[in-house]
Parts: sequence; structure tokens; C-alpha cells
Amino acid sequence: MAAEQAAGEASEQPRPALAGIVPGSGPLAAGGLLDVLGVAAVVLDEEGRIRLWSPQAEALFGYTAEEALGSFAARLLVDEPDLGTVLDLFERVMSGDGPWAGAFAVRHRNGGTVLVEFRNMRLQADNGRLFALGLATEQATLRRVERDLALSLRLVDQSPIGLAVHDTELRYVLVNPALERINGVPADQHLGRRIGEVLPFLDAESVESRMREVMATGVPMLDRFTTGRISEDAGSDHAWLVSVYRLEDQSARVIGVATSVVDVTQQHLAAVSAAHARRRLSLIADASVRIGTTLDLDITARELADVAVPEVADIAAVDILDTILAGPRPDGPADGGALRFRALALKSAYRSPAEEAADPVGDVAFYGPSRLVTRCADTGRPVLLSHVRPEDLPRIARDEGAVRLLAEAGVHSYLAVPLIARGQVLGALDLKRARNPEPFGEDDVLLASELAARAAVSIDNARWYQRERHTALSLQRHLLPQHPPTAAGLDIAYRYQPAGVADETGGDWFDVIPLAAERTALVVGDVMGSGINAAATMGQLRTAARTLARLGLEPAAALTHLDEVAADLGDSMATCVFAVYDPHTRLCRLSSAGHLPPVHLHTGRHPELLHLPNAVPLGVGGIPFSTTTVVLEPGDELVLYTDGLVETRDQDIDTRLRTLSDLLAGPHRPIEETCDLLLGALRRPDTHDDVALLIARTRAL
Repeated sequence: MAAEQAAGEASEQPRPALAGIVPGSGPLAAGGLLDVLGVAAVVLDEEGRIRLWSPQAEALFGYTAEEALGSFAARLLVDEPDLGTVLDLFERVMSGDGPWAGAFAVRHRNGGTVLVEFRNMRLQADNGRLFALGLATEQATLRRVERDLALSLRLVDQSPIGLAVHDTELRYVLVNPALERINGVPADQHLGRRIGEVLPFLDAESVESRMREVMATGVPMLDRFTTGRISEDAGSDHAWLVSVYRLEDQSARVIGVATSVVDVTQQHLAAVSAAHARRRLSLIADASVRIGTTLDLDITARELADVAVPEVADIAAVDILDTILAGPRPDGPADGGALRFRALALKSAYRSPAEEAADPVGDVAFYGPSRLVTRCADTGRPVLLSHVRPEDLPRIARDEGAVRLLAEAGVHSYLAVPLIARGQVLGALDLKRARNPEPFGEDDVLLASELAARAAVSIDNARWYQRERHTALSLQRHLLPQHPPTAAGLDIAYRYQPAGVADETGGDWFDVIPLAAERTALVVGDVMGSGINAAATMGQLRTAARTLARLGLEPAAALTHLDEVAADLGDSMATCVFAVYDPHTRLCRLSSAGHLPPVHLHTGRHPELLHLPNAVPLGVGGIPFSTTTVVLEPGDELVLYTDGLVETRDQDIDTRLRTLSDLLAGPHRPIEETCDLLLGALRRPDTHDDVALLIARTRAL
């Protein structure tokens, strides 16, 4: 047969390699759309006899090749009523009028009919002979495939989700309009290119690595959250949910991967904004706990700096107007617009030259009107430089050397917010960013201002308390004896120490009062409470005690009158021990108003706690006091003290009194050294009470 010969000769000719197919690699497995359609191929000669018959033709029409070859196709496959029409169409094709396409019913071998879609065309062999090639598929199958294909294309084109198909080399072969909009690149600029060529700002290597993994394993990657930048809008981040799944043809051969992309940038920005808001609220809540734990001004400033770094800034400084510490701020800046600041705190997230550029903590410096921190404190408004330029650094730094250090540190953003409490500017919180790449923005201004406002109240409280405490201490020291007079037959040593914590200034006092006949009154007392009121009450009681002692009253009688004085002062109460020593008789008469027991040191014996009849404190009223008499031999010592020396939160008072006695039982030493020993061994730095200590050692006249 000429057709078979032509086919054989054609098979002997060298064939060019198909695109993407390496010559010599062997035939490809079946698969694809043609297999779905089951396209049948039939070749007829000029007379209309069947010369070639494909297996698909056998499947479609039911006739085997042996049954079909050599038969007239029209008589085998066409019913008599349609025979004339079919022959006429065959003649037109063979005469060169062009191919014919259409559908008509074909007789199946089982006696039924099959509606078949045909494509007929003329073929010419190299020897000039003509043949007719008929391609046929069942119309129902074709319509189903066309419908599915059209539906798929519409789904792809109209989907709001970005869709793409990549071949095995990860080149784009299909891009829908949604992905065009997402990527900001037209579809024709995608096709044939890889991701990195289309979107150079993405981490294409990482993306393609995951795509190859999906292609190799068949395990899809679903809803992977990804952020990056696209070429059209390289200045801002975008966010996507990306899914990748492998594509296979009908024979399970891998033909590439498909990707779906959902742009979630707005949701991402909203989530980031919400996260920032939560962080701000958390930081503000944290600041409420961490700032203002004490009434110490320096500690409060450090707490503010600790909260600000690194959450808000890389470097933070807290500077307070020195005039605020000394007294009320003047109406306007002095010295030609300069303000005098005291550096209270400095904090850096890491070692940085910017630390050296700042004023050392504790130093006082004049900041000129050109300084941004001066403007902040003078106007009471935040000063923001989101992007610091080289020419801005002199307005931030204190001098040229500091300018160089800030430049070296890479400071690129600056913010100063005022510390305002009760309508008064106290100073400024100075913030800088260097390693943190984000510039300060309006949200940072709000956050820093909120932190500064909360801290300013604590700083102002500490400032006022410090001033009040200083006043109370000054009053108390003024009211206490500065240089007790010489007492006949007695050597005197004394100590007064205020509370070790900033929020306590007590009303402890001691006194040494010369009396007639070379007698001496020794008084130690403790006003309940703290602050200026306690100090003032102490002064009144001390004055009354001195007056009563000089009247020559017995200790019990003196305490009775002091009790009345305390009652007249209102709610004031105090403990007190009142002793009168006569060096001629060596008798010491003592009376106590709810006070801790004095200690009597006998020469060569263990110290003795003098458990005096322990009446109630002064100010209660109506309770009689009694007097106890002890003999003080030469060299004996009498130790009077307030509860701040021995009372603690973690040990009972009896244990502490035994410790006191054991310390006094040591070797004989000068009474000044004894004072230091007791304070060093018993006094704790964090005690909440002040201490008055009085030691008297007897000597011969």
C-alpha cells in the first residue's frame, strides 16, 4: 500500500527533537487530552476504501482492523439514508475544496448508532496519490471536555485568587488576571520566565526550593504565609498566603506545579497594627508596675529608662531640670534660653558610642536653645526627628565630640518627650534608635508620651517626698542635741541614723540634760509615725522632757506629765525611757513608757536587760508610771536605744535582744567603738525605722 510505504519511508527520515525532549531518551508515556478524547484515525484511498485503522477507531466504531481494512467506509459506517450526503462530502474533500468538519450518526458494529464529531482532510503522498484522513471522537465526550475546559478557563480567569501554572523548569506557562494584579506585572511578561526574573525583590531561591520539593514529593504546600516586596511597590512589604501543588497528566507524569496566591496584605497590616497596640498596652501596663517602686528619685528615673529600652528605643536618657530639684521652676529659661539639666539615668540596649555621647549620670549641664531637648522641655511638647540627617546631629549632641560619636553609633531617628506632672515640666525623656531600623513614628510619640506621663508623676512624687524628707531630717537633726554637754561622772557616746529607705523619717530622739547637784538626765524616745509631723512631735516632747527634768521631778512623775503633753498633741503617741543618774550616790533611777529595756553592763559580768515595769506609751493617758533604781559602779555602762536598732521583720524581738546582749558582752572597748559595733552588726540597710542610740559609762568624780 502506498500509504503504508509513505509511512514507512517517513519513519526512516531523521526527526527533529520535540521541545523539552532529549533525543534518544525514549518515547514518552501516553497521556493528555487526546487520550481523554480517544481520537480515532482512519485513512481512506481515492475510492473510499479503508487503508489505515487505528485502535481508537476500533474502540469507537466496534470493528476490528481485519474487519475494516479494504472495506468501503461509507457502506460500513453510514446508514443508507445518509449515504449520498457522505459520498458528496468525500468527493468535495478529495477534489481539493478543503477539509470538512461536522457531526453525524455512525453505525456501530453492534447495530446501534454513535454520534461522532469528524475532522476530514486530504493527504497527498510523495508519489502523488491522494488519501483522506478522518479524525473522529464521540461527540458527547468532546462536548464534556469542551465544557470542562471552558469552565476551568472561566474559573481561572474570573477567580479572585491569583493562579499560576509552572512547567517542570518552574517557568510560568499560565497566569490569571488576579495574579497579574497581585504581582503588578502583565501576564505576557510572566510567560516563559521564572519567579526571580519577574519578581526580583522576592527571595526567589527559597520559593523555588519549596516548589521543587512539592514537585518531587507530591505533598502540597498549603497556605504558607509569606511576606516580601514586588517590583511595582518595592518600598513596602506585602503579605500572601501561598499554596503549591503538583500537576500530573492522565498517565501520572509530572508536568509542573500550580500555585494559588491570596493577597492578605491588609489583614497582615491590621494584625501587625493590633500586635503593636497590644505591645504598647503591655508595655504601659508593665510600666505601671516597674516605674515608681520607691520614692527614690534616681531609682525612679532608672526604672523609666529600663522600661523604654529596648522596647521603644536603643538608647534612653532621663534628664531633669536642675531648678526643679532645687525649687520651683522659673517662669522662663535663663542664660539666653539655656536650661540646666541634671542627668539622672542612661540606658543602652548594647554597648554603643552613643553612651559616651550622653552626659554622665549625675552631671549638671547647660543645654542651649538650639538643643532639641531644650525645646522639648521649654515648650512641653514632643520633638520628633524620624530621619536624622548629619546636619541634625549638633542639635542632639552636647558638643562636636558627641556629634562624631552619635554618627559612629549610627543614630538615625530621635525622639524627645517632656516629663510633665501636675502641669509642670520636670525634664525630658531622650530616645534614640540606631540598630533598630524602624524610624520613630507618631505611634512611638504616643507610647513614649504615655510612659513619660506615668513616670513623671512618680518622679514628681519622689521629688516632693525627697524634699519633704530632707526637710524632716533637717528639722529632726536641728532638734536633736548637736553636742551634748559634759555630764558629771559620765562619759557619753551617741548616734542617730535616719531610716535606710527613702520613704521613712521617724521621730526618734535622745537627750542628755544636766541637772542640779551634778545629776544628769538621760532620755531616749520614739514618736510613732514618720515624716515632718513625727519630727515636729518629737521636738515638742523633747522640749517638754527637758523642762520637766530641770524641775527635779522623779522619772515616773516626768513621764506622767509627758503623757499629758502627748495627749494634748492629738493622736500622737511615743515610747520613752527616762533615767536620772546621781554620781555621788551612784544610783540611777529609771522609768519606761512602753520602751524597750535598757542594757546594764556590769564590769566583769554579762550584760543585763533592765526589764522595767513596762507601762503603756505616752499619749494613752491614765496609766501610772513607776521608777526603778539600779546602782552603777565605776566603769559600768547604760545603753539606751530605740526599736530601729533591734526590730526586724524576720526575727522575733527576744532573739534580737539576745544578739544585742551578746555583742555588748565582748571585750571592753571605748564607747564610741561600741556605738559603731552595734550599728554595724544590728542595723540593716533596708530598715524602715530610724535609730537613736545613747551609751553612758560611769567614772569616778
